[in-house]
Amino acid sequence: MPLSLRTSDLPRRAASAAVMLAITAAALWAGGVWFDAFVVAIAFACFGEFLRLVWRATTKLVNRLVALLAGAAYIALAASALIELIIPVVIGLVAVVIATDTGAYFSGRTIGGPKIAPKISPSKTWAGLGGGAIAAGLVALGFFYSNVGSDAFSARGVGAFLVGAILAVVAQCGDFFESWLKRRANMKDSSNLIPGHGGIFDRVDGLLPVAIVGALLWQLHP
Repeated sequence: MPLSLRTSDLPRRAASAAVMLAITAAALWAGGVWFDAFVVAIAFACFGEFLRLVWRATTKLVNRLVALLAGAAYIALAASALIELIIPVVIGLVAVVIATDTGAYFSGRTIGGPKIAPKISPSKTWAGLGGGAIAAGLVALGFFYSNVGSDAFSARGVGAFLVGAILAVVAQCGDFFESWLKRRANMKDSSNLIPGHGGIFDRVDGLLPVAIVGALLWQLHP
C-alpha cells in the first residue's frame, strides 16, 4: 500500500481507536449492570461476525452447526468470565492483551526473523511472540506490584511475570484462530463495523481466550 494511502488512513484509525477506548473506559468505570450490558453487546456482535466467517468458510450444514455451537460456547464462556471477574482484574487482562499486541508489533518489526505460521498469519514472528510475552509479563508484574508493593520482588513476582507471559501466548492463539478462520472464509476482516480496524471479532480475538484462562487462574490464585 502506498505511503500516502496509509498516512491518509491514520486519522480515521486514530479516531476509531479513541472512540473504542472511551466507550470501554466508560463501561469499566460505570461497572455493574452497565459493564455487564456492554460485555453482552460485544459478545453478540462478535458472535454475529463469527457466524459470518463460518458461513463463508464452509458450505456443509454439519460443519456450520458444529461451529455455531462451539462458537457460541466459546464466546459465551469468555463473556461470562469477564462479567464474573472483578473490574480491576478485567482491566489487568485487557492491559495484558494490549501489551501483547504492542510488544509483538514492535519486536516483530524490529527483529524480524522466522515466522510462526506463515500460511495462517504471515506477519507473526517468533521474535514478536517473545516481545509480546515480555511486555505482557512486565505489565502483569506492574499490576502485582501496585497491589503488594516491594513484595512483588520475590518468587511471587516471578510467578506474576510468568502468568502475564503465558497469557500473551494464549492471546496469540486466539489471534491465530481468527486468522485461520478468516483465511478459510477468504476475508480480510470479520466485518467493517469499526472504521480502519475491521470488526469486533478482530478487536477481541485475543481477549476471548485470555478472559477464559485468566478467570481460571483467578479462581486458583491463593
